[in-house]
Amino acid sequence: MQMTAALSRGPESPFTLETVQIDDPRPDEILVRIVATGLCHTDLFTKSLLPQTVGACLFGHEGAGIVEAVGSEITHIVPGHHVLLSVRSCGVCRQCIDGHRAYCERSHQLNSAGVRTDGSSPIHQNGAPIRAAYFGQSSFAQYAITTVDNTVVIDPAVNLAVVAPLGCGFQTGAGAVLNMLRPEPDSTFVVFGAGSVGFAAILAARTAGVTTIVAVDPVAERRKLAEEFGAVTIDPATDNIVDAVRAATDGGSAHSLDTTGIGAVINQGVASLRARGTLAVVGLGAREVPLNIADIMLNGKTVRGCIEGDSDVTTFIPRLVELFNAGSFPIDRLVTPYAFSDINQAVADQTSGKVIKPVLLW
Repeated sequence: MQMTAALSRGPESPFTLETVQIDDPRPDEILVRIVATGLCHTDLFTKSLLPQTVGACLFGHEGAGIVEAVGSEITHIVPGHHVLLSVRSCGVCRQCIDGHRAYCERSHQLNSAGVRTDGSSPIHQNGAPIRAAYFGQSSFAQYAITTVDNTVVIDPAVNLAVVAPLGCGFQTGAGAVLNMLRPEPDSTFVVFGAGSVGFAAILAARTAGVTTIVAVDPVAERRKLAEEFGAVTIDPATDNIVDAVRAATDGGSAHSLDTTGIGAVINQGVASLRARGTLAVVGLGAREVPLNIADIMLNGKTVRGCIEGDSDVTTFIPRLVELFNAGSFPIDRLVTPYAFSDINQAVADQTSGKVIKPVLLW
């Protein structure tokens, strides 16, 4: 079947809308008509890493849509179901069996290889395969081939354009708080970087009843919105971040989250922890960061990595949808819609900080 897709043809080139062909679903696959897809920093980060010689790539991993067709082996998902798409996991490795599907031992093969597990691509152009199957979906297109493990059925009354980012960005921030850090109501929580992941973390901390929430971000508009959500804000351009965090949290944060991936910011996060505090890191950026090990050891501090909010998408995404429906997780205030034809403008606006979460609509 022919469809339109937003292809990447190199790390520096813009996305281009082009006609491609998508396979019919195999017995264990699902064909989803995409309604909306969130634009995530991970899409752009991965795009920047792949050399020009890789050829055309189809990204997109926060898809939301309606099931068009299912393979013969699929029983509990049927055409017409409204679904959110997320990260794949095998379900049978040690991590998956232990309930940590975000750390699936086959994650790279299932999500980042650019092909199905048998080496084929579900997307072609003029007979040539396109690097696709990104996060088991490649949803920067009108349709996507997905699988049971990354396709979550949701209430059809929910606005797909709002909840699409639950597939990754919003899930990552909220899950880091609710699944990993788990702050107590009388505890303190600090987020470094108030983008889509950071704001989802702020909203999650609110749902957990945390009364002291701090947001560190250089963009005035984002600080203003964080204050509307009940956070104390810090401007890194004018404030001494470590001192300001300690002042706002009565001596240091118990729970912190870095969304920036910037080494200097990560170190500020560690330094501003109280004794036995924890910093979770979710930002893609610096591969190596020097840390003050003496400070970490002598004060019992913890630095933890966190992928996809440490969540099982099949249970955590429905939980977040319920919180949104209940009015306690107002992610609609974070989303800005764009037509897919305006994808490059959405990239520019996200990069500049003009918007928090662009969502692309067909």
